[in-house]
Amino acid sequence: MVGKTQTRLGVILKIVLLPFTLIYALMSLIRNALYDYGLFKSKRFKVPVISIGNLSVGGTGKTPHTEYIIRELASKYRIAVLSRGYKRKTKGFKLADETDDASTIGDEPYQIMKKFKDVTVAVDEKRRRGIEKLMQQDLPPELILLDDAFQHRAVKAGLNILLTDYTKPYTEDIPLPSGRLREPRRGAKRADLIVVSKSPEVLSPLEIRRITSIINPEAYQKVFFSYIEYQSLSALNEAARIISDKKKVLGKYQFLLVSAIANPKPLLLFLKRHATEVRSIRFPDHHFFTDKDYQKIHEKFADIFSNKKALVLTEKDATKIDLEKLQNIPVFVLPIQIAFHKQGEDEFISEINAHVRSYTRIS
Repeated sequence: MVGKTQTRLGVILKIVLLPFTLIYALMSLIRNALYDYGLFKSKRFKVPVISIGNLSVGGTGKTPHTEYIIRELASKYRIAVLSRGYKRKTKGFKLADETDDASTIGDEPYQIMKKFKDVTVAVDEKRRRGIEKLMQQDLPPELILLDDAFQHRAVKAGLNILLTDYTKPYTEDIPLPSGRLREPRRGAKRADLIVVSKSPEVLSPLEIRRITSIINPEAYQKVFFSYIEYQSLSALNEAARIISDKKKVLGKYQFLLVSAIANPKPLLLFLKRHATEVRSIRFPDHHFFTDKDYQKIHEKFADIFSNKKALVLTEKDATKIDLEKLQNIPVFVLPIQIAFHKQGEDEFISEINAHVRSYTRIS
């Protein structure tokens, strides 16, 4: 009964907000038209710039897809990743180094910096300025990846990769605030490659054709399908290491999932398939944990009446957690990687390689 009431309230709220949605969509269309007709300037650079973004507000897996491209191309090119650095405490251009943490460059850039030591990571709310600063470095990048910059039109990316969630493609959504789109659906026409993310690991050719027909890509657009590969749980503190040294955790333990990501549902479903019980505390995306949050975590963890219990974090949230405030609680991180369905994996990387090779390599 509660679920039905919440659904009705959600529908009513969307209807009430429709006038604001129309105003927002109109403003977005006007802004895009000003760029399309050259009244607002987009700058193209002599270095290959690839934008990985979406139409919706978070939750499509931009950072894991950025990491996928890094893994595939890092041995061939000097790569730089440029992000806004959402919710960081600093301003302007910042080149990440060993003195930084999630608070100074943002949780996702910090995650990338920690995982890929040979990749340059920088943040700047103005991407054009950020690229110009990167190109002024003593050893400038040969490839720049823009994490979450599909709407940042001041930069003319050479290749636009648009991500959309398998469970709710952008074609079935509307702009803010009634829906979750940052701009009207026609903005997808700027994409060169469209990736349907978070699809099932087993996906039939028939289902691929069905989803592709829903997206209805332009003749110049190619559609690919990716899915999440969950890796092994990794111990973050001594209490977790003691457990993992002695026992298999998955399948035998109860978990408390603490997440501050846009869409934790796929992760929650995965854990429920591999645990005796899973409870969850969800915070807003990019949330930084407070003392009150740690108190809530301790209380929720104490409510699990079992000796076989552990706390699980996403990689992004692990960059912000203070393990000293979770003493005696086994804390694990569950890494993920992106994989593409075999029907398009080789072609996806070939498209990116072809784009990068079309530019003059920087010596």
